[in-house]
Parts: sequence; structure tokens; C-alpha cells
Amino acid sequence: MTAKILLVDDDPFARKLFEGLLRKNAFTLRTAADVAEARKALGEADFNLLILDQRLPDGRGLDLFSEIRLERPRQIAILITGFAEVRDAVRAVREGLFDYLTKPFENLDELEAVIGKALEMDRAYREIAKLRETLATQPGMPVLISRSPAMDKVLAELRQAAPLDTTVLIEGESGTGKEIVAKLIHARSRRSARPLLELNCGALSESLLEATLFGYEKGAFTSAAKATPGYFEEADGGTLFLDEIADMSSKLQASLLRVLQEHTFARLGSTVQRASDFRLICATNKTLESEMKAGRFRADLYYRINVVVIRLPPLRQRREDVLPLAAFFLDHFNSKFSKDAGPLTPQAVVALEAADWNGNVRELKHAVERAVVSSTGEPITPAALGIVADANPSVADATQPLSLREARERFERNYFENLLQLASGNVSEAARLAGIARQNFYAHMERLGIVTKS
Repeated sequence: MTAKILLVDDDPFARKLFEGLLRKNAFTLRTAADVAEARKALGEADFNLLILDQRLPDGRGLDLFSEIRLERPRQIAILITGFAEVRDAVRAVREGLFDYLTKPFENLDELEAVIGKALEMDRAYREIAKLRETLATQPGMPVLISRSPAMDKVLAELRQAAPLDTTVLIEGESGTGKEIVAKLIHARSRRSARPLLELNCGALSESLLEATLFGYEKGAFTSAAKATPGYFEEADGGTLFLDEIADMSSKLQASLLRVLQEHTFARLGSTVQRASDFRLICATNKTLESEMKAGRFRADLYYRINVVVIRLPPLRQRREDVLPLAAFFLDHFNSKFSKDAGPLTPQAVVALEAADWNGNVRELKHAVERAVVSSTGEPITPAALGIVADANPSVADATQPLSLREARERFERNYFENLLQLASGNVSEAARLAGIARQNFYAHMERLGIVTKS
């Protein structure tokens, strides 16, 4: 769908500039010259992005934004300011404004990049809103958030495999969402009304895993105080999900193979054979074929479970999914902890998409959770997410290209910090060296987050 943008500016030159830029990108643009016209436009349509001039004939852009947020708390907006108004703009960003742009516009590429990031954020919020509506009508439904081609392929394979009632092997690094995929397969299968039992093979000792799978009779071992059914038995008619199957011992691999071939088993301490009709889904963070060739996984079991294989790509190979995932987790943890953290700043969006996330979706989820827990309601910055540009190779490494905006901000921060160092922390002297007014130097410091040592 084409993005709809409302530009509120009484300057004919600025309006012409934006019209050329936005229509070149095939966006639908509506303009308003003042607050009254803007209110009329907002009453008639829903806009993906608002671009508001701070000084309007009948009011201020920031006041209009505050008014809009009362009804549309997730409305994405960019403010156009002069350098003298930067302090107000920085303050507004803390209150939910996505970003601000200073006039005169020096670089159209930067302008285009900011608008692009703002529209990405709007898209993520709208996707989460639709997802929330779906979950309200289907509580408990597993959620797989994706907009990347790599995950589109996974979803297509999932939809094809789910109704076939065959064994599925899910491979992928830790934290990529293998458990969610298993739940979705079960939810879309003919067994969805029956239980899905999950067991992590790497989390239990061999004896405990065996007892959990097979069940046991009273007295089968010292602590067996009563007869207890195992997962093979309880999964009858449903699905058994064995996570980290590569960590299963050779003995239990042989036992599992026998159960899969004969569809029967006996509880520990019993010779009575029991039948169970369950579907098996396995997952591993290792490449099972390599484990088999190395002699760590039985070849016969490998070929028995290697019927349908779904390989989940790591998050670094599907960066398009990072922002919608971050927006989902932000919404989730705000709701869970009754907080109002956010929104994500443009710098946070850039940092999120640039980071490698070696812990994948799990690491991203924990980063957002920490940011929400520690928040006092302010927008979320890279630092709040634990992403430090100077210490994180995924953001600072010269081999990773920076966005134009990020590169410019890094240069400006270094420039002003060096001036302050030369002036021994004296802002008046640093402003003189820069050739700008002292109040403008302060505005730049606040915009860039530079704090002088007292």
C-alpha cells in the first residue's frame, strides 16, 4: 500500500521541495498551510507520517503534535525546526516525536533517509496493531513475526508441511524461533485439538530423559513412588516436540528409533507394550547431517526423521525482521509491565538493524525487555538497548557501512567534543572556536547528547 504523508508547512519553497521528493518516491502527499487545515485533513484521513513545521501562522507544530497524540499515541511525526528551536525539538523527541529536521535543508539524501526510517516505524506499529487484533480473537495462537523473503520461504514450507502429518526436522541457531515454528505446525495440523508436549533433550540427564519419555511403573527405580505415564503416552493423538535432539545419547537415539518404527513402547519397569499415535517434530541448533557424518548421531535415526526439513535463517540474514520484532517486543513488555517506554529513536532503529544479534531473536527480545524495565517513559536509545557504537563491531566496524545520518552525527559529535576538549570544557570558548553563537553550541550539545564534565 502507498504511504500517505501529510505535510503541514506554510512555506511555498519547502512545500515544493517536499512535493518533488515525496512524489518521486511514489508516496501520496497532502499538504496543509496551517493548523486548521491540518486538523481538517486529519479528520478526513489516516496518515502514515506527519511532517510538521514548528512555526505555523496559527500555532506551533509541537502543540499540534501533542494534540494528535492524545487520539493517536502511535502517530509517527517529524518536526521541521530552525536551529534556534532545536532545544524544543529535542524535548519533543523525548515525548514521542520520531525525529526533527533543521532548516535550511542541506542534504536531500539525509531528508529521504529520515522519512524512510519514519515510515518503517509506522509500518511496524501497524503490523503489531493488526497482530493484536488477531490474537484477541485467537488467544494462545503462536506468533511468528516476519516480513523478510527468507522467512517467507520458511512460512511457505511450514504451511505445506503442517497438514501432512509427517515428521519435521527444524534446524537453526539458538534463539531463531524453532519452538514457535513447532507450535505453528501443530496449530495448523489435524492434531491441533490434542496436546503438544515439548521436551529439551539437552536439559536432562540420560536417565531422567528416558523416564520422561517412556514413563515408569511404581518401583521401577528408587524414587518411583507411583506409576507415571511418559510423553510418548501422553502425546497420543497429538504432537511430541523434541528440542535439541542432537544432544540425545546414543542409547536413547536407538530407543527413539525403535518407537518410531514399531509405534509401541513399554514403561520403565514393565514389559507391557503400549501403542501411541503421535506426530514427531524435532529441532536442533546443529547441522544434523554433519553430526551424523561425525558419528555423533545415528544414521538410521537421521534418515528416519529427515523427512521434511525446515531451516531457520539467523536474524543477521533477515534484517528486515528486526524492526517489526523490536516493535512487537516493545508493545508486549510495555503491556506486561504497565509501562509506556518508547518510541524507538531513529538512532535506535539504525543500531537495531545494524547489530549482528548473534543470540538471534532471543537476544533482541531480552534487549528490548531490559530497555522497557529500566525506562521511565522516555524514547529508547541505542544505549538503552545495550548497543554501544564504540564497543559493538556490528555498529562501529569500518567494514560495516553506516547510514548517511549516522555517519554525519558521529562526525558532528566528535567535532564538538574535540572543540570542548581544546577549550578545556569552556563552552563559550568552544563556541568561539566553532564560529557560532554560544546558545547554538549548547543546542548542538543537547541534540548530540554531549555532557560537559562539571
